[in-house]
Amino acid sequence: MPLIERIAKFSTAHRFLSHVIFWLITTVVFFNRYDIGEYNDFGNILVRHTFYISFTIIASYFLAYIIIPRLITATNYYPIAAYFFIGSYVICVSARIVVVHILEPIIRTPPFDQESVWEIMLDVPKLITHYFALTFSAAWIFAFIKLIKEQYTAQQHKLSVEKERAETELKALKAQLNPHFLFNTLNNIYSLSLVNSPITSKSIAGLSEILDHVLYRCNGMYVPLSAEINLIKNYTELEKLRYGNRLEVNFKHSIDREANIAPLILLSLVENAFKHGAGEDIGQPVINIDLKLTDNRFRFMVSNGFIPNREEGNDRIGINNITKQLQLLYPGLYDLSIFDQDNIFVVLLNINLQNHFIKQQNHYERQMSFS
Repeated sequence: MPLIERIAKFSTAHRFLSHVIFWLITTVVFFNRYDIGEYNDFGNILVRHTFYISFTIIASYFLAYIIIPRLITATNYYPIAAYFFIGSYVICVSARIVVVHILEPIIRTPPFDQESVWEIMLDVPKLITHYFALTFSAAWIFAFIKLIKEQYTAQQHKLSVEKERAETELKALKAQLNPHFLFNTLNNIYSLSLVNSPITSKSIAGLSEILDHVLYRCNGMYVPLSAEINLIKNYTELEKLRYGNRLEVNFKHSIDREANIAPLILLSLVENAFKHGAGEDIGQPVINIDLKLTDNRFRFMVSNGFIPNREEGNDRIGINNITKQLQLLYPGLYDLSIFDQDNIFVVLLNINLQNHFIKQQNHYERQMSFS
């Protein structure tokens, strides 16, 4: 886990303790600015350092929690600048008054001269060169660390929101896709039942297996590729029962290892080929399906014949859904090509599953670090 993640996680879980640790470290680091010979006593140095650190803490929280948040969201910077100068002046004057009229009588041996409150308030050069520089020295570091932590936390929150949005959109897309698929398949079985076909019961059994996958095994964002292959097999067998011997389906698949893939994307492509290929071809339709996974390079091609110059219609939601899902799940890692040649409609999908696995793993580790 990167150092910034460790710091952000610890600071979020132990907010008060993280502040205590920061100021303890600051106390030790800035302790060497005093000359022991000047005060002749370590106890005097400790008392003086306590006073200075106290005003440094006030300056740090003034800068980090009052000035910078307003500066980030402000549209008019002049009031913010006025707040900063006035607040800094009040803090520095207060620190000087406390040192001159409370601290020095404790740690110094009289007689010694003391400035009046009015003289302290008018001695702006000393307030700037000594008290402002000394009091705000750690405040800038504190504010910088706070900004980095908040930016990192905001980035993690944004990633979480984007993930939830993607999951919500995917659920909506699946809800749109599933009824579309069921409508087509039930129409197929209805057509068989009208003629009392003996293969009606077999068709219902095939549909049952498909529904088992769609309803109970596609609840996650990814499913095993082997399960999608079986889904395509069941679907093509069901469609072949409908079209009989006039339909030729060639399904080739080879994978060198198991992998996970977004559910129903491949089925939607196949379904689209049947609907607009076999469903509109009264001749001898041929549908070719080729699936390969080699070295985490996934390739899926579906081709079907089509009738030239036919109207597209308004119900081809499959391709649109697939494109949206790919953009959500595989941004920058996929290539979807759709073209036709010699009355053959071809859809070619390539996905780099190796880089997708790395992205998912990094995202999972970031989510776990803040869970």
